[in-house]
Amino acid sequence: MAPHTDEVFGKGRIHRSFLLPTFDSVNSMRLHVGCAMWTHAPWQGRFLPHPLPPKERLRAYATWCNAVEGNTTFYATPTRSTVESWAQQTAPDFRLIVKLPKSITHEHRLTGADEELRSFLDAIEPLGPRAHALWVQLPGSFAPADVGTLAGFLRRLPRSYSYAVEVRHRAFFDDPRSEHRLERVLATADAEWIPFDTTTLFQSPPTSDAEREAWTKKPRLPRRSRALTDHPIVRYLGRDATAPTVEGWQPWIATVTDWLREGRSPTVFIHTPDNADALTLARRFHDDVRARLPEIEALPEPMPAEPLTLF
Repeated sequence: MAPHTDEVFGKGRIHRSFLLPTFDSVNSMRLHVGCAMWTHAPWQGRFLPHPLPPKERLRAYATWCNAVEGNTTFYATPTRSTVESWAQQTAPDFRLIVKLPKSITHEHRLTGADEELRSFLDAIEPLGPRAHALWVQLPGSFAPADVGTLAGFLRRLPRSYSYAVEVRHRAFFDDPRSEHRLERVLATADAEWIPFDTTTLFQSPPTSDAEREAWTKKPRLPRRSRALTDHPIVRYLGRDATAPTVEGWQPWIATVTDWLREGRSPTVFIHTPDNADALTLARRFHDDVRARLPEIEALPEPMPAEPLTLF
C-alpha cells in the first residue's frame, strides 16, 4: 500500500502519521488466526486468567491468537483511550479486523454518514498497523442494485487503510453477473471479500441451544473461497462439537495452504455457536495448516490460566 500523508473525507481532513507494513517485509509465511471476541465467560479461569482487569484481557488473548474480530465497534465507536489500550496490549503485527459501526453500514447504508465515519477513523487511529483491515459488513438487504453505492463509498475512503467487505444477499452468490460486478468494484478499491462460511452449521439439524439460536440468526450461504487480494480473510462457523467443526474446515486447510504458497497472508477466524472452545480450535486450525507448511511461524505459548507454582 502506498504511503499516506493526508486524506480528505467529506469536509473534514483526516491525518495519518503511520505507514502500514508491507506484506513482503512483515507477513511472509505467517498465518493469522483468531476468534470473534477476546473476552468470553467460558474462557475465564479455563484458558485465560481470571479475574483480569479490562486493560489486560486483550493482552492475555493475544498469547493464544494473533488476530481478533473487532465486533464491538459495530455497536458503538470506542473512545480513543480505549483504542490506545488495545494498541498497548498487542504487538504491531497483531491483527484487528475492525468493523465499521452499524450506524454507517446498516442505518445510513453507506450514504450521509460522513460525520460518523470521521469520528470512527479518528477513534481507531491509535491502532496503527494493528488495524489490518476495516470491515464493511453489509445487511442482508444490501442487494446487487446497491453495488454502485458501495463503489462510491469505497472510492472516498482514506487509502491509509485496507478494506474488506462482507455481503449477505443471496444473489451475490447465486447470480454470476452480480458476483462479478461486486468483484470488479472490490478490485478497483483493492478490497477483499470476506466469506462467512456457515455450511458446516447447516449440514445437519442443531443439537444444542446455541446451535438452535445460530440457525435462526446466521446467514445460510454457499461457501466462497476465492481471494481477491494478498490478504484474504475468512470467517468459519462450525458446530459446538469438535469433530464436525474440524471435519468441516478441511476445505479451508487446503485453501489456506494454497494461499500461503502463493505468497498471500491470510487471516482465519474460527467460530462455533457457543464459542466455548474457540480459542483452542483457532490454534488447532493453525497447527493443521502448519503440519502442511512447517515453515509457518508458530503461535506464541499461551499465558497459563493459573499462576505458576514451584511444586
